[in-house]
Amino acid sequence: MELKLINAQGQSTGNVAAPDTVFARDYNEALVHQVVVAYQANARSGNRAQKDRAEVKHSTKKPWRQKGTGRARAGMTSSPLWRGGGRIFPNSPDENFAHKVNRKMYRAGMCSILSQLAREDRIAVVDDITVESPKTKLFAQKVKGMGFDSVLFITDSFNENLFLASRNLINVAVVEAKHADPVSLVHFKKVLMTKGAVEQMKEILA
Repeated sequence: MELKLINAQGQSTGNVAAPDTVFARDYNEALVHQVVVAYQANARSGNRAQKDRAEVKHSTKKPWRQKGTGRARAGMTSSPLWRGGGRIFPNSPDENFAHKVNRKMYRAGMCSILSQLAREDRIAVVDDITVESPKTKLFAQKVKGMGFDSVLFITDSFNENLFLASRNLINVAVVEAKHADPVSLVHFKKVLMTKGAVEQMKEILA
């Protein structure tokens, strides 16, 4: 498999050989869906909480007498049937949303996504990605000059200037190869990887 190699101006300068085991697999939609859903579910903190009828603030006084009013009998205002009452089956703050995905399945799902991006010409390779200073304006101009409006940069090592310059841009993200995730790969229109990141992807996923 060969990926398009571009320069700092976004112009194609040739191709780069990429491992078929990572960038030339068949697309498995069901597996990709499972991996993406599991990644999003595992990111949930599970800290939402609701109160049952014993925990809501209420009075234990009977709202009206039992008989003779023509209304339904009521014991207290904490009833789940009342506005402001407790929930019948409240959500607890220790609720677990985790989905289990085997390591082999996760790697296969990532390879399937990368392979589909390569087939759709949504992934490219660059020698290196750098910025002189951690200025968002400078990096935004660099991204625009390369012809991207929504792009995920995958680098082989952490670059503080690049990270600081990109974190305030909505449609741009910078991650290391070891931190690349399926949701980001699916979300962004284009993916730009360094040559070193391609080799790291091979070691991580192959």
